[in-house]
Amino acid sequence: MVEAYQRRSALAHFGLNALASQKADGAGIILGESAHRAIINIRGDATDGAFPAAVKNATGCDLPLAANTVASAGDVRILWLGPNEWWVVGTDARRQGLIDGLRQAFAGRHTNVTDVSESRTVITMTGPAAREVLARGISNDLHPRAFGPGQCLQTSLSRTNVLLHQLDNAPSYEIYVLKSFADYLWRWIGLIAQDFGMSVRAD
Repeated sequence: MVEAYQRRSALAHFGLNALASQKADGAGIILGESAHRAIINIRGDATDGAFPAAVKNATGCDLPLAANTVASAGDVRILWLGPNEWWVVGTDARRQGLIDGLRQAFAGRHTNVTDVSESRTVITMTGPAAREVLARGISNDLHPRAFGPGQCLQTSLSRTNVLLHQLDNAPSYEIYVLKSFADYLWRWIGLIAQDFGMSVRAD
């Protein structure tokens, strides 16, 4: 008998649900995984006014045009990757609807919509020591004068290609990483975070 397919997160083998109950008050950093995000790569000409309008029509969210910025509307975010490339990010439940809506809105135009959801997971990090932990493995300037809420960047974190998004001034971050590198990056962050007091949560 063939067993029913069970969808597992990239970091499920660390037992995050069990570890979440061990979260200590006052931890300098809190780690977690936000798995199974809808991540849809879109490409198009932002200088063509019809393209941003089509994105807004399909997602309800404005297209961010400034480099390394993020726009949000409800449970949808759009992250800038390059002059003609973005990620549309949402809940797993909205995944197919977003894909269908974007493809319909782009019909007849020189654009591209690619579902990359299953290629990545999201490591979440928050707490007063979060910026310092990241600084141990990243060359970018993360000081608030250079990088803050509503910004994202593609970079290397401990030799791992990631997309880093700062959510707030706590500071809180989301780290989008290929699933094949998630285990390594989680272990590296955990090792560094031990110096600051670490707890784990599951979203």
